[in-house]
Amino acid sequence: MHIRPRRNRKSAAIRALVAETSLSAADFIYPLFIHEGSEDQDIDSMPGCKRWSLDGLLKEAGEAFALGVKAVVLFPAIGDKLKTPGAEEAWNPEGLVPTAVRALKEAIPDLCVITDVALDPYNSEGHDGLVEKQSDGSLKILNDPTVLALCEQALCHAEAGADIVSPSDMMDGRVAAIRGELDDAGYQDVSILSYSAKYASAYYGPFRGALDSAPKAGDKKTYQMDPANAREAIREVGLDEGEGADMVMVKPAGPYLDIIARVRESTTIPVAAYQVSGEYLMIESAAASGWIDGKAVALESLMGIKRAGADLILTYYAKRVAGWLAE
Repeated sequence: MHIRPRRNRKSAAIRALVAETSLSAADFIYPLFIHEGSEDQDIDSMPGCKRWSLDGLLKEAGEAFALGVKAVVLFPAIGDKLKTPGAEEAWNPEGLVPTAVRALKEAIPDLCVITDVALDPYNSEGHDGLVEKQSDGSLKILNDPTVLALCEQALCHAEAGADIVSPSDMMDGRVAAIRGELDDAGYQDVSILSYSAKYASAYYGPFRGALDSAPKAGDKKTYQMDPANAREAIREVGLDEGEGADMVMVKPAGPYLDIIARVRESTTIPVAAYQVSGEYLMIESAAASGWIDGKAVALESLMGIKRAGADLILTYYAKRVAGWLAE
């Protein structure tokens, strides 16, 4: 045989030389949960993750930054007393997220701080949008009033010093509205990372446990995407790009590698993918039971997401993987 593909696999050095895809700490965005308390809290639904106090957040982000993870995204656990039907706490300039943003930018000026723009942590109904109860008892998520609230939230985060705001709500038209609000207020340099193809996925359960943000009634299927649809993702990405998104996202990542690949082919702007809580927990649970090598599977899963076309990966493994890559 003249053609032997195995020649390119015969040693670690040659495999590294011809590798088509590589992982780097710079690929990762580290999702961090925060809360008002003075102590860090373990998260029952997500072993290995915590709800960080402000001091804990600064320490964790600093350690990740030292390992090469240059971006974090913040998710707040808001006390029930602050949750209202109008979600007004979402744009409180002295609230949890703006306070954390200011502290991070002061402590680690070169860290890229991303904020989640959505109302579910603040909405007493647990939905990403404002809710209107119908006569039959069902809930209607109000698109346009929600967009106005999201603009207030995004502006609040920009004023605190966020580098990137990341609307995850899936309301129609919110990217254009947020872009206009930021530009009019003089924040032309604040970027938008849009959750463009966010699916109504069963993989989000552990995350909602971490933030106590599950819907009180109904589901999110009228605004998050149907898992059966692929072409629709391209439509959503095209709309967000046209409205001014600087980056787009596919969520979840692992079960939607085909969507990542399609989105990568459809746009020239950066594509992010979110390895969500359910993906993380399945790996952690199987590893804890001894059924898989958790480190190897985590690395392989992230390599698959990168190979599919993701430029950026949101993953709870960010800090750990950065440490493994540095070994």
